[in-house]
Amino acid sequence: MSLSKTELAQFRKQLLSISARLRGDVDNIADGAFGREEESRTPTHPAELGSDNYEQDFALDLIHNEQETLKEISSALKRIEDESFGLCEVCTKEGKTGRKALIPKTRLKAIPWARNCVGCERKREAQYT
Repeated sequence: MSLSKTELAQFRKQLLSISARLRGDVDNIADGAFGREEESRTPTHPAELGSDNYEQDFALDLIHNEQETLKEISSALKRIEDESFGLCEVCTKEGKTGRKALIPKTRLKAIPWARNCVGCERKREAQYT
């Protein structure tokens, strides 16, 4: 594999940092949208009810997205442990060998929980459009 132990340690540290930040974000979003603070969240006007519902739906979407990212981060940390971090899952599954099976370091630096190389990810995303 092309990643050194030092690079893997840096990616692990980065993933743990992002994970901690996202967990804090999820807590803050939930606190703000679902009224865990001391003040009453009972709407006093019908328009406020709609606004509160919108805020809660929006918060639920954000929480869902961040929880999905946390799952991906957890999976990436497991890949570091089992020494498969940085390998494209699609290329590896399809039996492709060599450099093409590696996820470029620039991609990993931008999205450290990435599972696939750019080409395979584009193909995967094209299936959903």
